[in-house]
Amino acid sequence: MMPQEQYTNRDTMHSSEGPHIYKVGIYGWRKRCLYFFVLLLMILILVNLAMTIWILKVMNFTIDGMGNLRITEKGLRLEGDSEFLKPLYAKEIRSRPRNPLYLQSARNVTVNILNETKVVTRLVAGSRAIEACGKRFEVKSNSGKLLFSADDNEVVVGAERLRVLGAEGTVFPKSIETPHVRADPFKELRLESPTRSLVMEAPKGVEINAEAGSLEAMCRTDLRLESKDGEIKLDAAKIKLPRLPRGLYSSTGSRQKVFEICVCPNGRLFLSQAGAGSTCQINTSVCS
Repeated sequence: MMPQEQYTNRDTMHSSEGPHIYKVGIYGWRKRCLYFFVLLLMILILVNLAMTIWILKVMNFTIDGMGNLRITEKGLRLEGDSEFLKPLYAKEIRSRPRNPLYLQSARNVTVNILNETKVVTRLVAGSRAIEACGKRFEVKSNSGKLLFSADDNEVVVGAERLRVLGAEGTVFPKSIETPHVRADPFKELRLESPTRSLVMEAPKGVEINAEAGSLEAMCRTDLRLESKDGEIKLDAAKIKLPRLPRGLYSSTGSRQKVFEICVCPNGRLFLSQAGAGSTCQINTSVCS
């Protein structure tokens, strides 16, 4: 009888307590924090979307490109001024038709041509100078004619005329080769060597011509005209020697070796022993 009573008591105890209910979810301050973070996230999403739309509008994003930058089949096209903060690598840079191309920099503009190992040609345009480094430098006209070229061996000026406008002229520390040297019309031409000699040489002759003025040759010591195999001709209507010294008559003059200058019919000069009268006679060996 005892076991049966015990089971009866346990059943009555369970039936009197009733079933237990467990609540599942977020309640209280946790629920309020979750709603706050969700609201903050939505606000950030809206701000991000608004900023994206504003940036797209300010930068003028379109299907063809961004702002002044247009993407075409041939490459990129920039409208207006452009500023590059880092190196630009491009195969070709050109302006719009009928518009100039400006390259502007706060310090200098450098153009480098490279090969696989080093820089072979460089052009630097700075505030103080323009430097070009390369094996050869050439300047050509629109027709392709060479106007100027320079390399390690020579400097060539291909223009028809080279004009020097400096007040002090041009200084050549070494020799110069040219077929023609002349001054501007109604201007003087002066060839001067202040401390050394001035030598003009030509295998077929040197011609000095002053068509509209006089020609002067001045020196401090001796002026020498020498022709080794030819003649020295003074072709003029008048030939003057105004500063020749004059000798004084002396009774012993016949004993001195004094000569007089004689002139052949063809203009050739020769000397003759001076005497009391003129001793000039036609000398066939000299005048022929």
